[in-house]
Parts: sequence; structure tokens; C-alpha cells
Amino acid sequence: MFEKVLNMADVLTKEQRRKNMQHIKAKDTQIEIILRKALWKKGYRYRKNYNKLPGNPDIVLTKYKIAIFCDGEFFHGKDLEVLKPRLEKSNNSEFWISKISQNRERDDEINSKRKIASTCSKSSDVR
Repeated sequence: MFEKVLNMADVLTKEQRRKNMQHIKAKDTQIEIILRKALWKKGYRYRKNYNKLPGNPDIVLTKYKIAIFCDGEFFHGKDLEVLKPRLEKSNNSEFWISKISQNRERDDEINSKRKIASTCSKSSDVR
């Protein structure tokens, strides 16, 4: 089933696709909202999109020095070994493989900066 979807031509024009992609949110995603509501309900207070730490963590529990990053599985290359063969068969495969690889490199760079930063002792990625 996925092979059919990945090999399908885009039904939108480039302008329509661009407009569509511009409206995809980078903040307040569904997983962030669910996690924040659960934390709030348990009595934990946090900061959203905290720009004082490397990588702008999605949620920071400043009292406990914990940073939480809510990353999407696809765009951050979770199980890339499984996904890559399917991507290679798709249209625009070079773009997606390059994009996901760059995202992973940036994630590694941010993770190394987080380890160096002394302001946050713990961090976690939610995928």
C-alpha cells in the first residue's frame, strides 16, 4: 500500500504545495499539547519553546533542569534503515533522503551542545 502512495505524483501544483507546507506548524504540535496537558495535570510547571537553551527545547521543566524535545519520527529519521528503501523508490527521493540526513546531523550537533551546556542537566527526545 505504501509503495503506491510513495510512487504517486503530487496532485497539487508547486505553488499550492508551497502554500500548504508553509502552514504546517512547528510549535504546538499534537504530541506537544498532549504531553503539556499531562504534565500540567500532574502539577508540573514548564516553559514552552525555551530559547535560552541550545536547540530551543519544546518543553523545559526549569525547576528540575529537564529539557524535552518532541521530534517527528519521519523528519528526524527514526528507523531510517527501514524507511530509506521506500524513500529511494519514491519521487524526489534525493531531496527527502538529503533532508532527513541533514535533520539527523543537526540533531546530533544540538545533542552535543546540550551535553556541553551546564544549564540543563537532563534532556529527553519524544518521538
